[in-house]
Amino acid sequence: MNKIRIGIVGYGNLGRGVQYAAEQNEDLEVVAVFTRRDPATVEPILPVKVERMDALSDYVGKIDVMILCGGSATDLPRQSVEVVRLFNTVDSFDTHAHIPEYYDRLNAAAKEAGHVGAMSIGWDPGLFSLARIYFDSALAEGSTYTFWGKGVSQGHSDAIRRVHGVKDARQYTVPVEEALRRVRAGEEPELTTREKHTRECYVVAEESADLARIEHDIKTMPDYFADYDTTVHFISEEELLRDHAGIPHGGFVLRSGKSAAGNRFLMEFSLKLDSNPEFTSSVLVAYARAVGRLANEGKAGAFTAFDIAPKYLSPLSEEEQRRQLL
Repeated sequence: MNKIRIGIVGYGNLGRGVQYAAEQNEDLEVVAVFTRRDPATVEPILPVKVERMDALSDYVGKIDVMILCGGSATDLPRQSVEVVRLFNTVDSFDTHAHIPEYYDRLNAAAKEAGHVGAMSIGWDPGLFSLARIYFDSALAEGSTYTFWGKGVSQGHSDAIRRVHGVKDARQYTVPVEEALRRVRAGEEPELTTREKHTRECYVVAEESADLARIEHDIKTMPDYFADYDTTVHFISEEELLRDHAGIPHGGFVLRSGKSAAGNRFLMEFSLKLDSNPEFTSSVLVAYARAVGRLANEGKAGAFTAFDIAPKYLSPLSEEEQRRQLL
């Protein structure tokens, strides 16, 4: 078996999850991890070579797909176009409002380099995106709703940690139960962003930091918190580690509608995850397989979950897929 050789850029929760997920797939092999930290200070969960970021070019031809595990706020907008010039890539960019321009930049860089760049891969965007397009296409008349949580958002937590004076943070996205109840009851309500979710932030501030300014910066942050009822709790580092060490998440995609004859339908796809990053990593790894196959077919450019046929994700042969899964 010719294994697809994987590289991991960034070794936080998501990077470690990629290594765990790759270990479960016999056709994938992690070659190296790349970090901005001193490699000597990084302890991989499984044996693997750890390199500095400036060693990326040394691995051209030795790695088939690079999985980018940085944050969407600042890392991925820069790293994606830089790394795709050297390698095929997969990333989990999840700032929905900026996906169109992100796609344009990545697509141009990937096509110029002759590489495949799979973007916005995970469970939302990613699997939830597929649920939305399938549901909307199958049920022409209706309304689609997405609810996230209750759970820890990695991207939003990372965005809080970028606020000056913040030492660490966790952000929980919480569905408004009454809104979810109305959708499941088939009411098809028109809901604003604020009416669907609230956001709970648990923040460890640096010593002597301006707490009022930190709270203001969080609550007014565009794309992340400005459109939501957001509560900021300042807690100690000990409390954060004791009460918020886990990273659970999940959510629901629903479409409520009716047929031309007036019969009602409700479609629902849901996830309940003990570990947000480990599940996201599992999706990234499946799409890394797809990217390797697309690259072997000579494809190039940016690809979203909409552009990649399901058959490319599975380790099964196409004949086995038809026999076992169709």
